Amino acid sequence: GISLFAQVGINSDNSAPNSSAGLDVNFNNKGFLPPRMTTTQINAIVTPAEGLEVYNTTIHHMVFFDGNGWQRTDGFHVGDSYAGGIIFYIDSTRQHVLISATTDQSAGTQWGCYGTTIGGTSTAIGTGQANTTAIVTHCGTVGIAARICDALVLNGYSDWFLPSKDELNQMYLQKTIIGGFANYYYWSSSEDSANNAWVQYFSSGFQLSYYKNSTVYARAIRAF
Repeated sequence: GISLFAQVGINSDNSAPNSSAGLDVNFNNKGFLPPRMTTTQINAIVTPAEGLEVYNTTIHHMVFFDGNGWQRTDGFHVGDSYAGGIIFYIDSTRQHVLISATTDQSAGTQWGCYGTTIGGTSTAIGTGQANTTAIVTHCGTVGIAARICDALVLNGYSDWFLPSKDELNQMYLQKTIIGGFANYYYWSSSEDSANNAWVQYFSSGFQLSYYKNSTVYARAIRAF
């Protein structure tokens, strides 16, 4: 590397760097282009310095290292209106969030394919999109919860899906912040058996395995 023991000015008008700056970049027709890396590349940086900043090309945002982990610089929080809905979950890296639509997509729809095992679904956070894809791919029934969410175009976004069992529980925990929920059952995208899938009762938070041909509410989410 190259070490410079002085102030550095990069500008288009030959002006001296500001006395308070170690590096003063001054252009009226160009921007600053930081290092650009994927999440995998960023996580491979050995012993990052606290305050280190790079542009994450996986999530399309600037991130910085806070001494413990990589954080987004835009500082979003649970309850923020963002990217088509309301943020209701942020993972431990603070680089990935779940966003809920602010209204129900159905007040009465079936999970679909009662008596048929779809297979391949999970209950974990981060699996709702894959679950929804599996349901839509292997269950041809029209008007079911997963298909309604998968086909949704809302506030400029078309990548909505039906939440997994654990994602749905996070929605329940933040139901007041998200708003608009009925005190009734909501479908998850997590299958339990050929006849049943998981729902959550938004009055008490109780989760149970429910007949797939039951008529239940549906609320879509998206992730990034």
